[in-house]
Amino acid sequence: MLSGTPKDWVELGKMRIQLLTTIAALICMWVANHGQWQWMMALHLVLGLVMTSTAAAIINQIIEIDIDKRMPRTCNRPLPTGRVSKKDAIIVAWVLTIVGCAWLAIFLNPLSAWLAIIMILLYDFIYTPLKRITPLNTLVGAIPGAIPLLIGYAAASNGLDILAGILFLILFLWQLPHFFAIAWLYRDDYEYGGLRMLPGVDKTGVIAGRQSIHYALALVPMSMAPSMFEFTEELYFYGSLSLSLIYLATALMFRRNRETKTARIVLYTSIIYLPLLLSLLVLDYRY
Repeated sequence: MLSGTPKDWVELGKMRIQLLTTIAALICMWVANHGQWQWMMALHLVLGLVMTSTAAAIINQIIEIDIDKRMPRTCNRPLPTGRVSKKDAIIVAWVLTIVGCAWLAIFLNPLSAWLAIIMILLYDFIYTPLKRITPLNTLVGAIPGAIPLLIGYAAASNGLDILAGILFLILFLWQLPHFFAIAWLYRDDYEYGGLRMLPGVDKTGVIAGRQSIHYALALVPMSMAPSMFEFTEELYFYGSLSLSLIYLATALMFRRNRETKTARIVLYTSIIYLPLLLSLLVLDYRY
C-alpha cells in the first residue's frame, strides 16, 4: 500500500502544471497530423506523456527534498512532510518512467519515447543539479520544458520538421520571462533553499529584467514564423504579433520597475499568452 493520499500524489506529479503542456502537445499532434484528429493516438499520447512527465516531477522532488524542506513555499509538499515516503516515490517514479516510455514506443513510435527519455534526463539529472550551481540553470530547464511539444508532434508524424522546431523555440523563449518573474517573486525562498536563481545572484533584478526583454523580443519574430513559412495565414500573423508585443511590454515594465506588481503582470500575461497563441494556431492553420 502506497503512503499518502491521492491528493498528495497529484501534488507530487505537479498535475496542474502538466495540464497546459499536455494540451499543447495534443495541439502539436493535431498540427503534425494535418488537422486530422485521431482519438486513439491522442489517448496514447496523453497516457504516455502524463506518465513520463509525472515521473520527471517526482524524481525532481526526490532529489530536492532537502531544498524543499528549507523553502517556505515548498516545505509542505508530500515528501518534505513525510506524507509520501521517499521509498514509495522512487518506486512509482521508476515504474512510470519505464511504463510511460514503453507506452509511447509501442503505441506511438520510438521517437516519442526517445524524446521523453531526453526530457527526463535533462530535467532531473542536468537542470535540477544545476539549480544549486549556476543561474544559467533556467536556460537549460527551458529545454525539457519545451520537449512535450516535440513529443506531441512526433506522435503523429513519426518525425520532426521545421514547424516542430518553430513550435519548440516558441515555447522555449516563452518560458524565460515567465520563469524570471517567478524567480523574482520567490527570490527569498530560493535563497533559503540554496538555489542560484538569477534574481538571487543579482539582487537588484536588473539582469533578470534585461534578460526578460531579450527573450520576449526574440519571441516576437519567432511567434510569427508559422505565418512566414506559410503554415498559417493573416489571423495568426497579426494575433501572434499583438500577443508578443503585449508580452514584451510587460517585460519592459518589469525591467523599469522591478517590483512584485510588475513581476506578477509578466507572470499572468505569460499564462494567458500561450493558450491564446495555440488557439490562434488551431484556428488559422493551413492544413
